[in-house]
Amino acid sequence: MDGMLIVNNLAGLLIVTSLLVICANRVATAAWFYVLQSLTLVGVFLALAITQGSHELTLWAASAFVTKVVLAPLILIKLLGPLPDDHELIGLLGPAWMAVLAALIVLVSWYAVDAVRLAVVAQLKPALAVSLGHFLLGLACIVTSRNILKQIFGYCLMENGAHLTLALMAGKAPEVVEIGIATDAVCAVLIMALLARRIHRTLQTLDVRQLTALKG
Repeated sequence: MDGMLIVNNLAGLLIVTSLLVICANRVATAAWFYVLQSLTLVGVFLALAITQGSHELTLWAASAFVTKVVLAPLILIKLLGPLPDDHELIGLLGPAWMAVLAALIVLVSWYAVDAVRLAVVAQLKPALAVSLGHFLLGLACIVTSRNILKQIFGYCLMENGAHLTLALMAGKAPEVVEIGIATDAVCAVLIMALLARRIHRTLQTLDVRQLTALKG
């Protein structure tokens, strides 16, 4: 099978795993679906590395495995798993409506990417559309969720989408760029998880509608 076709097909699986993360109603379940998504992202990086002969992308895949498959989910499960608001993780939109929204987002992303005329992504436009759609789907998760925990997962989805876009368009970027991105993501997840714990300890809720007490 053509390497570019493998990359595009694997990228398509990211949308499916995003929906699984968004529709999960427990932190541990969402974290395990995020692990599955991150493994898929590592597979995309490896397929790109082999297809393009890029050793940089091989190192990207290795660092993504450590940070996204191991460290970030571990932080999410250890710090957020014990919090008692798991039953409130479902957002304003149910699974069926989220699937419809995801389809619309991917369609809009495809039309946006179709206008791109860069040789580097000439055969990877489906994957590029998915990366943009993935970012927007993470944003939709944040906007449609009232629970801080699910909003953290939305950020993780946005970060994976941005990460894929960079890999597709700048696969030859120095390894230090990938290390910086990976470290940034883990630190952001750690800080947000600690803040969520502190908010729950102080206000006994993770519902963003109840955070008006933080004003002033």
